[in-house]
Amino acid sequence: MARVPSEPLHPSEHLSTFAEAVLDVVELVPPGRVMTYGDVAEYLGRGGPRAVGTVMARYGSAVPWWRVLRADGSPPQGHEAQALRHYRRERTPLRAGGEKVDLSRARWDGEPAA
Repeated sequence: MARVPSEPLHPSEHLSTFAEAVLDVVELVPPGRVMTYGDVAEYLGRGGPRAVGTVMARYGSAVPWWRVLRADGSPPQGHEAQALRHYRRERTPLRAGGEKVDLSRARWDGEPAA
């Protein structure tokens, strides 16, 4: 699947297979559900939270980026207001106070919806 990075690629750059895999997983996360950066890495069986975060920071605008967040349920740093608008529109379960996602209810395990 062709990707549109958040910034144009230099002619010598291309998406790594890891970056493609991360973006493919993010596209699978259903509306109203989320994964942490670490969840994505675990699902893929490679990389780690920082590697996933790097991919998302660089190319995440091409996918539903708000569905990947920090391990404490916080939206991606610097994009909190926009992410919260998406969460509310998708009815993603939020914690009391409404600023963090309730991971116990919103976390997606990678299984297709029944």
